Amino acid sequence: MTRAGTLGIVPAEILPALRARFGALVRELSKFGTVGSIAFAIDLAIFNVLLQTGSETLIAKTISTVIATTVAFLGNRFWTWRHRGHAHMARQYTMFFLLNAVGLGIGLACLAISHYGLGQVWPEFQTPLADNISGQFVGTAVGTLFRFWSYRRFVFGDTVVPDPIEPGLPVQSHLHASAPAPQSAPPSTPRAVPRM
Repeated sequence: MTRAGTLGIVPAEILPALRARFGALVRELSKFGTVGSIAFAIDLAIFNVLLQTGSETLIAKTISTVIATTVAFLGNRFWTWRHRGHAHMARQYTMFFLLNAVGLGIGLACLAISHYGLGQVWPEFQTPLADNISGQFVGTAVGTLFRFWSYRRFVFGDTVVPDPIEPGLPVQSHLHASAPAPQSAPPSTPRAVPRM
């Protein structure tokens, strides 16, 4: 049983801030997903065009990923995390590409294991379909989880504008959070009027 105005051990005055932070995270995830979807489509198209023109599999994947990463950086820099600090764009750009290189390594590892490892045993793993599944879907999914976490933490981590608060929710100072809420006077009971 919890006291009135609390949810478990979370005080009621903290809930609006938690809701606002969760809402901001959901908005960031949806923007990141949109930018990522556009970059993924670019990556997929360029990768397949390069495969059709006879490029080696890993080189094709590297080229398509570098181009898609440039698009992703611009989208995340100017849309997803535009409310965060951007004083050192050259540092952000470098860090973004270094962390994306780790994501690229994850995708290339999935592709290499499938194409060159499993493909030695089962030739079906050396087809363009298998390359797309291992490199584009499996590798991209695992790499994307790493990218979101690392971009948010290391590249665009300096917040300039505070997280938005939901409209209509009261903003309470943390300084007064421990102060007891003012007590209202108990309702007065009507007095009986004597009959004459």
